[in-house]
Amino acid sequence: MISLVLLGAAGRMGRAVEQAAAGSADLQIKARVDRAERLPPPGARAAGEAWSDSLESSLAKGDVVVDFSAGPATRAAARLAGARGAALVSGTTGLDPAAEAELRTASERVAVLRSANFSLGVAALRRALAATIAALPPSWDVEIVERHHRGKVDSPSGTALVLAKEAASIRGWKSDVLRFGREGRVGPRPASEIGVHAVRGGTWIGDHAVLLSGDGEWVELRHVACDRQSFAVGAVAAARFVATAPAGLYTMDDVLNPAGR
Repeated sequence: MISLVLLGAAGRMGRAVEQAAAGSADLQIKARVDRAERLPPPGARAAGEAWSDSLESSLAKGDVVVDFSAGPATRAAARLAGARGAALVSGTTGLDPAAEAELRTASERVAVLRSANFSLGVAALRRALAATIAALPPSWDVEIVERHHRGKVDSPSGTALVLAKEAASIRGWKSDVLRFGREGRVGPRPASEIGVHAVRGGTWIGDHAVLLSGDGEWVELRHVACDRQSFAVGAVAAARFVATAPAGLYTMDDVLNPAGR
């Protein structure tokens, strides 16, 4: 039995992960952790539900933390997971370098899986993008457009950044070629540039389009998420993976190709 500790349990993704794990014979929700102001009142909790505003009081060796919270909470989770011997799955986006460093440090002691997007469809999009860029001449331009709901706090999305950085890497470029939006008389588009554009509004769950444009033709690769359960199913698969994986820093590619480990 794998014991899950949900960090950010009261949020959209926390609730979706709990729903995805419900009824699984090998998973149990040990604790739900969130900020005190977001905890449901005792009268609104189902029988047996354990809620807390402290990860420290909930986490033990062998647990798996599933983190969809915010930067400070992710840093604390990484430190505590490494110290307690608990595996960690983190889907929090918009992390600063300090939080990313904490995740790397924790991975020296426990299994840590970091992903900006747990969708299996996005994993397929990344593979398709790599194959498409490799098949096209380097003169083709690459632009990325992402859409998310009005409440998303980071921009551009973590998935858009992953797609852009991977596209740059395939071309042999550094991340400084990324261009975040355009305004004013910016001049002709440089050949070695990848545009990244964020759209916010309504209740879009997640929409990522990669546009590859040549002379007189173009190709669009697109993934649209209609329901957060698509991400939650991937997060649960990631939790199962890290529960038995040795210490290290993993991605969804490792979940899809476990033999590679």
